[in-house]
Amino acid sequence: MLVLLQSGAGPAVSKLGNLYDLILAGGPIMVPIGLCSVVALGFLVERMAALSKARLAPGGFQAGLVEALARGPASALEFCQQRPRVAVARVMAAALRRFEAPRAEVERAAEEAGAREVGTLTRRLRPLVIVTAVAPLLGLLGTVMGMIQAFQVMALQKGIGKPELLAGGIAAALVTTAAGLSVAIPVQVAWYWLKAKVDRFAGAIELVFDAAIVPQLDARDAAARKKEAA
Repeated sequence: MLVLLQSGAGPAVSKLGNLYDLILAGGPIMVPIGLCSVVALGFLVERMAALSKARLAPGGFQAGLVEALARGPASALEFCQQRPRVAVARVMAAALRRFEAPRAEVERAAEEAGAREVGTLTRRLRPLVIVTAVAPLLGLLGTVMGMIQAFQVMALQKGIGKPELLAGGIAAALVTTAAGLSVAIPVQVAWYWLKAKVDRFAGAIELVFDAAIVPQLDARDAAARKKEAA
């Protein structure tokens, strides 16, 4: 964005020279904006790994759980416990621990475990929200400070009738706003993308539960009713 600003803003900004000069023109406020970008990038890489399909709901997990359940709830629970880093496995394990309880308790255990997992994943996206909010404010602060300095310079140099002095100062001051927005906009997009992955995971929990555990609960309840009828 700063490169586009430099190439398209005309003579006032051309005096700032190259991209390095633009960054210097932003003043000290460019340091925390830069730190925001570094923090956001590092956190984005970490969250991309944490929210990968292999960590949330691997492709073969549902089929493996169905196969394990065919051997019994204990085998299915062991299957899930062998995958402690897989989020959906932790949710299904919570339900399987209550498998012998009434159906409502099994479903409640799955719902509570799923809500905890989704809540944790959502909370861990907060640093991106903070960067999205703070970076533009830092840019605005830098612009206000720069414009104050520009007007002070114009006053000291008696720049009335010399609009180029004010224009150059304002152009330099606006660099921080551009920098703040250039950090905040992609981080906001990244947040929506990662949040969508969390939302899809919430749906995957329900799909796995309905496909693997619900049929076993139906069969268990049917057997219990048949036994009572006999």
